[in-house]
This record gives sequence, structure tokens and C-alpha cells, in this order.
Amino acid sequence: MDPDIKSFKTPEEVAARDDIYPQPDPPASTPAGPESPKSGWRQKLKLHWPPGRKEYIVAGLFLILVTAGVCGWLLTHQPKPALPTVVKAKYVPKTVPSTLTGLPVAPDINKRPVTGVMIENSQDARPQSGLSQAGVVFEAIAEGGITRFLALFQDQNPADIGPIRSARPYYVQWALGFDAGYAHVGGSPAGLALIKATGARDLDQFANSGSYHRISSRAAPHNVYTSIDALMQLETGKGYGTSTYTGFPRTKSVPAKVPAAKTVNFAISGPLYNVHYDYNAPTNSYNRSEGGAPQVDANGNKQISPQVVVGMVMPYSMNGKYSVYGVIGSGPAYVFQDGGVTIGTWTKADDKSQIKFTDGAGKPLKFIPGQTWLTALGSAANITYAP
Repeated sequence: MDPDIKSFKTPEEVAARDDIYPQPDPPASTPAGPESPKSGWRQKLKLHWPPGRKEYIVAGLFLILVTAGVCGWLLTHQPKPALPTVVKAKYVPKTVPSTLTGLPVAPDINKRPVTGVMIENSQDARPQSGLSQAGVVFEAIAEGGITRFLALFQDQNPADIGPIRSARPYYVQWALGFDAGYAHVGGSPAGLALIKATGARDLDQFANSGSYHRISSRAAPHNVYTSIDALMQLETGKGYGTSTYTGFPRTKSVPAKVPAAKTVNFAISGPLYNVHYDYNAPTNSYNRSEGGAPQVDANGNKQISPQVVVGMVMPYSMNGKYSVYGVIGSGPAYVFQDGGVTIGTWTKADDKSQIKFTDGAGKPLKFIPGQTWLTALGSAANITYAP
């Protein structure tokens, strides 16, 4: 064989022989540097389908992150809750003017019934108990020139009131104007008939003896006494609730710099029952004397001293031994307060109407706060006063 033919090699054989044409070494791989963060997490998050363990872990983490983000947004972007509606409690003043006296009292006081008590004024009845604690007192002759009082209570609760005597029609008429309970021991025929006819709040001792008691230091009939608490229990038992009435209009006290009436005299029936008042500037009240001596209340042994004194001129006559007063109608009224005097008119339309007072112009005549003492007199000549 031709030697040239034996030595012939195809190009592939020639290329495969390292000894003739050495093959270059493959390029050395460049040492891998640290992967960039971007390429690293992308490589790690390379997911496959169907999902395996890695895919479930990634999905769970994603769900947790989304849920946390939504919750965070809701917590920071919730609308502010509406402020609760504040219901203001109704304001209840600590004190209000008393309907009976105009003095400051707790609001519940005006819800009490007004309680009227007939108090005797014979010499054997003096000194009486409770007169200084009444809000309003009416004074008139009961019989034989002897005066008697209708004392009206609402602000105070004296434990002793008396001595208590019988009813008369004009006292009943005054009590009706205040829708008051009427405490008495029997009465004249006309007085008892009027109580029944008008439906007055009757508290007669004859029918309710348990609400009264007799004291041992005085002889009958001058020894019947009671208390406001006992009478209020009696009124409650009879269903007599809050009294519905119009109190006297009241005004602010403005004492006179120069008193026009420092002394006041009411000639009622005689020396034992005529009344004298001395204006007491420091207390702006009128110290009361009767029968030539200061009239004191056995409760506290202090001189009676009302803030307002009123002389009411009205028709007066006698029916046998009983007095008769023209309480229904109108007449002159002399009002003493703040050291001065105002001459006006009293008016009472009917049995149940409240007695009213007007000045010379026909406007309501207002009283200053405090006890008001009203005396019925047969003539204006029985009223005198001096500066």
C-alpha cells in the first residue's frame, strides 16, 4: 500500500489527535463572586408547578404579610368613633322661693300641703306655741272680743302647736284660699257647715283625736296641742296632697332709709287684745306686743316679729256671741314693710279664691319675703302709725 495512503487522515481524525494539534484547555471558570441580592431572591423564589413544599411556604408567608398589612391599614384608618351623646341632667336648684313665705327653701318644701291650725288667744292660752314658725297668720275676733289666730304652716315643722280651739267661717274662708288642711277642735255651727259645704280639708280633732294630745300644765279647754308631723300624717292618710294655691307676690326687700312707720297700732277690741308693733331696723321686722307686753312664742321664748304686717279693713258685726266678718268682697288694706306703709286694697272673690292685694294703681302689691301677719279690723280708724 502506498505509504501516503496509509498516512492519510481525515480532518476529524486529525482534530482528535492531541499530540498533533493539542486542544486548548477549556477556559478556567471565573470564580463566582457573591450573588447580588436581586438575583439571589429571584433565584430562590423560582417556583414550579405543580406546587411543592417551597411553593406552599411562600404562599403562606405571602398570605400572612397581606393579612398583616390589611389589618394595619384598618387599625390606622378606621373612622373616629362618634362621641357619645351627653344627656345633661335637669338642673335642680338647691333652694327655691317658698310659695308661702318667699324665703329660700328646698324644692320639696313647696310640694307639702299647707296646714292651717286654729290657735287660741285668751289670757289662759298665752304664751302660745308655734306662732313664730308659721308662714302666714290671720288674726280676727272669735267671740266676746277675744281674738284667735289661723296659723298656716308649710316651711317649718314645729313639734308643739297650740292651744287649739274651734272653727269660725271666716277662718275657713281664708284657709280655703291656700287649699290648706284645717286643724280645729269643733266649731261654731256656721263654721262647721261651711267646712262641709266647701269640701275643705277637714282635720277636726273630734274625728281625729289620735293626731292631737293634751298637755298637763294647762286646764281644758286650753290644753289641746299637736305637731306638724302628726297633722301631715293625718293629711296623708286622708289623701290630702300638695296644696294648689297662689302665694302672695313677693319683691326684694329695700328698707327705708327714713322709716315712715316705726310704730303701728291696731285697736282690735280692747286693752287685752289690741296690738302694737315696733319696727326693728336691724332685722327689718316688726316686734309684736299684745295687751301691753311683748308677745312671745313658747317655742324658743322669743318675741314674735313678722316681716310684713297687714291691716285689712272689712265689715264686722255680731251674730249672738259670734263674730261676723265680710271676708268676701274688697276693702282698704294697710301694708307695713321695710319701715314704710302702702295703702292699697284687698280683694277676695269667693270662698275658695285667694285673697289679693293691689296698690293705688290697681297693680299687685308685693310683699317682701318672710312671715306675713294679717289682722281684720272693722274700721280704718282702728289703724294708726307714726314715723
